[in-house]
Amino acid sequence: MKRMMGIIAANYQSDSFAQLTKDRPVASLPFGGRYRLVDFPLSNMVNSGIFTVGLITPYMYRSIMDHVGVGKEWALSRKVGGMFILPGSIYGLKNVQGKFLLRDILRNRPYLDRSNFDLVVISGCSKVFNIDFQDVAEQHTASGADITLIYKKTDAACGTKELYLDVAENGEVTAAHDAPIGADNCFMDAFIMSRDLLLKFISWYEETSYLDLTDIIVENLSHLYVSGYEFTGYMGNADSVACYMRCSQELLNPEVNRELFRPDRPIITKIQDSPPAKYWPAASVRNALVSSGCIIKGTVENSIIFRGVTIEEHAVVRNAVVMQNTVIHRESILENVICDKYAVIRPGVKLFGNPDAPILVGKGQDV
Repeated sequence: MKRMMGIIAANYQSDSFAQLTKDRPVASLPFGGRYRLVDFPLSNMVNSGIFTVGLITPYMYRSIMDHVGVGKEWALSRKVGGMFILPGSIYGLKNVQGKFLLRDILRNRPYLDRSNFDLVVISGCSKVFNIDFQDVAEQHTASGADITLIYKKTDAACGTKELYLDVAENGEVTAAHDAPIGADNCFMDAFIMSRDLLLKFISWYEETSYLDLTDIIVENLSHLYVSGYEFTGYMGNADSVACYMRCSQELLNPEVNRELFRPDRPIITKIQDSPPAKYWPAASVRNALVSSGCIIKGTVENSIIFRGVTIEEHAVVRNAVVMQNTVIHRESILENVICDKYAVIRPGVKLFGNPDAPILVGKGQDV
């Protein structure tokens, strides 16, 4: 088996999240009651035996660095290999579609030069899935491919720009486009290539480093053997507010929850010890994920409730995502709402969004 190292692109933003990503990258968005989106690629790599991982960080790195630290929870605080913090480039015109900008790799070339690994696994943070990269590497090696792109057959689009692949019967990727055609092959923002080829890309395209790695791969489909690896498990998309809301709601499906949070490949996150959630006698909770440290006195339905949230008497939270340490006062109603951390919903406030356009309450906002 060829040896692998990892690169996680955690420095991109999306304007579609509005105030949710005002002071944080998409990678550090809270998800699923206790996680951050970056936990999924980090856990996938560690669970696949990849213990040399470079994390490309944004210029507003505080939230993501506060979460990952030196990688202790992921067993990446070690003398050989471990977590490498790779500073992302700062550029004037924000490329909101670029997740794998070549300039970020170029800026951190020593991370590649000083290693002796055969393959590089590169992953984004806005797709939620649980995968064993060893399986992908085995197919990649057996096929003799230069690059292997991981994709999922899907007909669920969230109105965001995605890369869709045309895959021949022999598994070769022959073309790519940015709009789905019926049930299509959605690129999962994860791929494997040789370290030597990645270094060649850096040399060949050094003068046009504003390009995205996926653009370079698509441009060279006729010159390289690019194969596709079909992932058949669950994949959630968190590339926009609507996608994030849909993906969060899908966690309430027991089958999705079991597949995503497998005991043999756990999703690891920063440990925060809290007491169990406390439910008052008048509380009513149905089809909800409620994290530790919460105090529930009102009604919760079809919602994701993060740590330390307080929902007072006669308050109703329905089809919502309520992040850490938010307080929802009595007689309030929240439906199709995403509340960021430390928000306060005053007594009697009523917020009604819809599934495709949920209302956003910013961090620390008093409504």
